[in-house]
Amino acid sequence: MRSRDVHAAASQAAHDGLTLTAINADMPSSVRAAVSAEFTGTAVLTCAVISSGRLASGLTRDAAVALLANGISTIFVLATLIWVLMPVSGAHFNPVVTLVMRLRGAVTTRHAIAYALAQVAGAFAGAAVGNVMHGEPAVSISQTARSSLGQLLGEVIATAGLLTLVCVCIDRRAERSIPVLIPAWIGGALLFTSSTAFANPAVTIGRVFSDSFAGIAPASAVAFLMAQLVGALLGLAVAKAVHSTQEESHVVPQR
Repeated sequence: MRSRDVHAAASQAAHDGLTLTAINADMPSSVRAAVSAEFTGTAVLTCAVISSGRLASGLTRDAAVALLANGISTIFVLATLIWVLMPVSGAHFNPVVTLVMRLRGAVTTRHAIAYALAQVAGAFAGAAVGNVMHGEPAVSISQTARSSLGQLLGEVIATAGLLTLVCVCIDRRAERSIPVLIPAWIGGALLFTSSTAFANPAVTIGRVFSDSFAGIAPASAVAFLMAQLVGALLGLAVAKAVHSTQEESHVVPQR
């Protein structure tokens, strides 16, 4: 590849971080950096969710106040992580985001698998750190059941909204809005969905290993993972419909 072509590819990656690994498929060092970024970002995000939940529940017995504190911490940390790491890896931090990017052709299968493994490993590490920071064992299996049909429906809605927003931002070349819009959706969904918007299989798995305010029992986690997959595919379908409608509205009818 000529240097001019490399420069052009790098410029496009800076504009659209979500396609970085596809553009740099022949650049192993960039791929390693991207996978490391996914591990780190998911670890920090999971740690923030669990640690803020532990801190809030220790300060107040009011579940609403604890949920609000947990949500505020999550959205600010998520916004920061996306802004910092999006040029490196696309800032997926979420296996269903990576799955949808694979279905859209933005990443290769090999890189998608590497991303997903890094995300799950990062979530486990983040959960352990979040537990230890509060004087608890690094690993403790959660006993918090979240298995009602209403909660599963909420998880489908939260995940579908997330993926719709991600895809619409990319289709409209509005990637610079992602660090604002994604945390805004997660924060809103955390407060209006019955599931409190996990919307992330890796973080869900990490939260299994924290018997805390933010934890989820293993059996409930399996159901949440299925709901998140359904929500991701639904979000992809909705985004395609929105994009198709938008394109049709720009077609000038011939006389």
